[in-house]
Amino acid sequence: MLTAVRRSPAPARLALAVAAASLAPLAQAAFIEDSSATLQTHNIYLNRDFREGTAQSKREEWTQGFILDVQSGFTEGTVGVGLDALGMLGVKLDSGGGRAGTDLLPVQDDGGTPDEFSRLGLTAKAKIAETELRYGSHIPEMPVVKASDSRTLPQVFEGGTATSKDIEGLTLIGGRLDKVIDRASTNSQDLQLNNKNSRFASAAEADHLTFAGAEYAFNKNLTGRYYYGELDDVYRQHFFGLLAVKPLTDNSALSADLRVMFSDDTGAANAGKIDNQAWNGMLGYSLGGHKVSLGYQQMRGDTGYAYIDGSDPFLVNFVQINDFANADERSWQARYDYNFAAMGIPGLTFLTRYISGDNAEYAGGSNGSEWERDIELKYVVQSGPLKNVAVRWRNAMFRSDFARDADENRLIVSYSLPIW
Repeated sequence: MLTAVRRSPAPARLALAVAAASLAPLAQAAFIEDSSATLQTHNIYLNRDFREGTAQSKREEWTQGFILDVQSGFTEGTVGVGLDALGMLGVKLDSGGGRAGTDLLPVQDDGGTPDEFSRLGLTAKAKIAETELRYGSHIPEMPVVKASDSRTLPQVFEGGTATSKDIEGLTLIGGRLDKVIDRASTNSQDLQLNNKNSRFASAAEADHLTFAGAEYAFNKNLTGRYYYGELDDVYRQHFFGLLAVKPLTDNSALSADLRVMFSDDTGAANAGKIDNQAWNGMLGYSLGGHKVSLGYQQMRGDTGYAYIDGSDPFLVNFVQINDFANADERSWQARYDYNFAAMGIPGLTFLTRYISGDNAEYAGGSNGSEWERDIELKYVVQSGPLKNVAVRWRNAMFRSDFARDADENRLIVSYSLPIW
């Protein structure tokens, strides 16, 4: 379970101490030998300019994040048990002056931001053969619930999961999530329906999310996926997906990522009608350091796409700013990636993409159109005292005839340090 810890100067030390004290009675060889600890750091500057003078026209903040991830091994025996700990700390480097709201920092009642915010998360786990049970804090990455990790600290869910890999090539997962701690928060809260652009009658709250899924690797180049999710008394979803790669030569290949999600309402929550079929996919061709991809996304049904507030929607056209997921909206994407290792500069990568959407139905109007252009340049230091330090610049331009225009820049410096 994740507990809020305010203004703690060292949640990393606290996480280590709690984990050590809790696990001492269980200490066995495999439990200790298979344990690990990693410190992740994220320095993020974010500037979003809405290109207009109404309301808040600009959001700009700069923060430093620390995440200490301590994972134990399992005790010996038929049923192995263990305990993981997450110590998280976000530190304000610059904010204020009406520039808050980037989700890098919590926003207080007076509109200000704290100098720091922190959390401690604990997760108990048990393992039988290749089946693992976990209860506590989770950062899920599934089609029916994908935690957002693009700010100072990640979004964290609380609940229980079970994952089985006992059958070769087949992964089964299921569970229930009861609470969520959003990116710029220290407090757990109920799960809530995202209501971007007033797509639904309200941002209805739910008691829990239940989910189940299966992924099967037919071979090393073809994987099929199915997931089911139900946000209690709000909506249910069925996801079908296919991942495929077809090597052509030693340095070229075709790839496909095909997805469809069916969503409808359930229960008595006040979200109103939810009726959406999200058809989307991405096809790619790679040659040496080059990769060209084309994507298409079509919303069908009476409403836009439904997903949990604060999380990332599992759509190919969900990009840096927008999701292109309004009712009836259709959008296409053209993307180009280049890995400079092909030119003898390992660690340097580049991408650019353009997404255009039209035919969108929205509150108060129809046939809306919007577009977004993204550029990203990233370099990971390959050697020397700064080895594995990553520097990334992300730039986006978004324009819409029914939502707020925005220009955005993000500068991110990150590093992952194995402690043991």
